[in-house]
Amino acid sequence: MLSIVLPKGSLQEQTLLLFTEADLPVQRSSREYTVTIDDERISQVKILRPQEIPKYVEDGYFDMGISGLDCITEADADVVEVADMPYAKTGVGVMKMVIAVPEDSLIKKAADIKAGSRVTTEFPNITKKYFADLGIPVDVFYSFGATEAKVPEIMDVVVDLTETGSTLRRNNLRIVDVILESTTKLIANQKSWEDPAKRKAMEEIRTLLLGVIDARGRVLLSMNVAKDRLDAVVGVLPAMKRPTVAPLYNSDYFEITTVVDKNTVNVIIPKLKEMGAEDILEQGISKIVR
Repeated sequence: MLSIVLPKGSLQEQTLLLFTEADLPVQRSSREYTVTIDDERISQVKILRPQEIPKYVEDGYFDMGISGLDCITEADADVVEVADMPYAKTGVGVMKMVIAVPEDSLIKKAADIKAGSRVTTEFPNITKKYFADLGIPVDVFYSFGATEAKVPEIMDVVVDLTETGSTLRRNNLRIVDVILESTTKLIANQKSWEDPAKRKAMEEIRTLLLGVIDARGRVLLSMNVAKDRLDAVVGVLPAMKRPTVAPLYNSDYFEITTVVDKNTVNVIIPKLKEMGAEDILEQGISKIVR
């Protein structure tokens, strides 16, 4: 039913992992760009460069795709944003499109950049608009990769995507401004989104993908608590809404179950033990569907 296009390159590994964890594993073939997903809702899957995906989805070559907000904005693509999926090439995160200059430059912010400066970028449309809005005429050169390597010998300024800024720093570049923050987007063709059957299928796939993302970094905690310690334990226990509390059979104990952030478990468990919780069990979660 649905034709889907997934991103190649920096987002590919995390995207394929996401689909696998959503029980929609991508099966590779001898053809690098043609893959399959064994699901009756999905008839065709391609892997292409994320820069191409927004326009292909807009033009109806695919019903649905995944690309970054940066690529959608650069292409000025008229697509439906089905979901925001905050993951980047190393996992959960936000990519920033930044302006960087040589470390020893006197430039402190984008407005300080001189007219006529040479700017290298893989996002010429966004870059031209940004500097036009600032009223600074610059020469924008499209970069086919290794953008940061062209400064200062060939270019004066870099406009590039970064997750941590480490690559820029390694090349003695300093960030002076952020143009936009980009997250990964699940997008759809306008006509496909208006088709009731296709929209239902896309919404179901969105539910599975977001369920995985929502579960990342969370764990399920369950424990047994005596009745006289129940309020004390619940008082220190975070929950998505409220913890589930159920009486144990033929006992004055209760079972408490809740979902907590993984990065807080090492603090919470000792507190729970101190407050009287027993038999504490921590379990991973594959999906959370709200």
